[in-house]
Amino acid sequence: MKKIIGLTLGNCVHVAGTMNFLGLAEKENYRTEFVGIGISVGELIKIIEEKKPDIVGLSYRLSPEPLYKILEELKENIDTNKKLKDIVWLFGGTEPTALVAEKYNTFDKIFYGSEDIDEVIAYLKGQENLEEESYSKNLIDRINSKYPYPIIRHHLGLTSMEKTISAIEKIAEAKVLDVISIAPDQNAQEFFFDQENMDDSLSGAGGVPIRKEEDLGRLYNSAQRGNYPLLRSYSGTKNIIRFAEVLKDIINNAWCAVPLFWYSELDKRGPRTLKDAIIENQQVMAWHGERNIPVEVNDPHHWSLRDAHDAIGVATAYLAAYNAKKMGVKDYIAQFMFNVPAYISAENDLGKMLAKIELIESLVDNNFTVFRQARAGLASFPADLHQAKGQLAASAYLSMAIKPHIYHVVGFCEAHHAAEAEDVIESCKIVRGIIKNEFLGSIDLTRDANVQKRKKDLIEEAKIIINSIKSLSPEIEDPLTDPDTLVKAVRLGILDAPQLKGSAIARGELKTRMVSGALFAYDEQKARIIPEKERIEALLRNDKICEHKE
Repeated sequence: MKKIIGLTLGNCVHVAGTMNFLGLAEKENYRTEFVGIGISVGELIKIIEEKKPDIVGLSYRLSPEPLYKILEELKENIDTNKKLKDIVWLFGGTEPTALVAEKYNTFDKIFYGSEDIDEVIAYLKGQENLEEESYSKNLIDRINSKYPYPIIRHHLGLTSMEKTISAIEKIAEAKVLDVISIAPDQNAQEFFFDQENMDDSLSGAGGVPIRKEEDLGRLYNSAQRGNYPLLRSYSGTKNIIRFAEVLKDIINNAWCAVPLFWYSELDKRGPRTLKDAIIENQQVMAWHGERNIPVEVNDPHHWSLRDAHDAIGVATAYLAAYNAKKMGVKDYIAQFMFNVPAYISAENDLGKMLAKIELIESLVDNNFTVFRQARAGLASFPADLHQAKGQLAASAYLSMAIKPHIYHVVGFCEAHHAAEAEDVIESCKIVRGIIKNEFLGSIDLTRDANVQKRKKDLIEEAKIIINSIKSLSPEIEDPLTDPDTLVKAVRLGILDAPQLKGSAIARGELKTRMVSGALFAYDEQKARIIPEKERIEALLRNDKICEHKE
């Protein structure tokens, strides 16, 4: 285990940068020690003789002029002392002092103060100056090369191929993120294989108008620069497996995101019946599982975005992961969308996410691994761009409490306009700043008593929902993956949402209300929260009455 000592030189007393570096080094299994501020060269030589470090990190952040004399003295000592020559010398400072340090050819590495945290980590891991072939080409390797620093993802899909290609090139060169999620327009998602049914007037609506496999190839090639970000794409809403094959072959799709219930008659984003959608979505999970491609099942936020109460959000998070595991998925991406609904309180939001994590990760075994992905909910972003930047930062800070493997950056501008390259880069830098502060040490928000109580309550309520679904088909070996059972859970209203009112397949009668910063099932006539046990029992009782009448 290599030993690093850190200090400030001369009369410099600014220790924050040095302490940050040593903290990161300690996380990378170096032995570290801070040995003092304002150390002279003579004192430094004595400290080195005593401590015998492998690496010495020096910092100087004052005006650069006095640094010349200090570094000249240091260089003279190193040139005449073999033991000092064997040490790895590092320098950190401001750009002006770093430029002075450059002149002496003494330092193995100079930090200019503008480096991002993952650049520092890459150096400590010995991964600096990576060539193209050294950048991880698959998601899991990319995660493992950085964790506990999360990899960064952002979506992108502008109104033309040319704009999108140009934006990808700029983003890749900026080295601010690891995964670009391509957003095809709705025409491409639904009609890629039967384009005669496209409405050309909607070209570019919701994303980039991908019309040929060659278009995907051009998008992939545009990312082969900078830090070589991985690409992934939204799934199709029809012919999903055919589209998955194309994505795998052409862009090496980093992971698949597919719903369990949605892109069907339930949300009217496709022509499939709910049962057919469930069957096909399960097949898509299995197809990716067979090929060891990670899968994200994004149902929980689909329900929550339609104002389903928090207990349904937690229950469907478990259902999604459970189905993925049963379909043979080995690497599961669990997405945790914070700020849904937009006015949920931070403590209740975190409690909800911890409840999801506990249930989802109860499924982990040698054949099923869970990776946490956090993001902010789109509806929480105000149109005022200055306030939106604050929301992006606040949500990212709260999200760091769950120690995500992936942070899905939502462009701060999304409530105002679709994110272009400059917006993506700025948004990623804001989040990187938050993550950098997180690595300095932070309060463990997960230990808060109110957070833990909300987590406990939601787990209990989610289990009531899950067990009620199981009870619908006691004769079936695995009701939680049975399409007929899952459809019945929607028909009965066990899984329901206010925005499904008028649905031909869902009950659409659930009423919810925000109470003290959390979303509950609510009885508007009696102005009270409906406990989940009571809500479910009423639905099941009503179902039995209907069956008896039939």
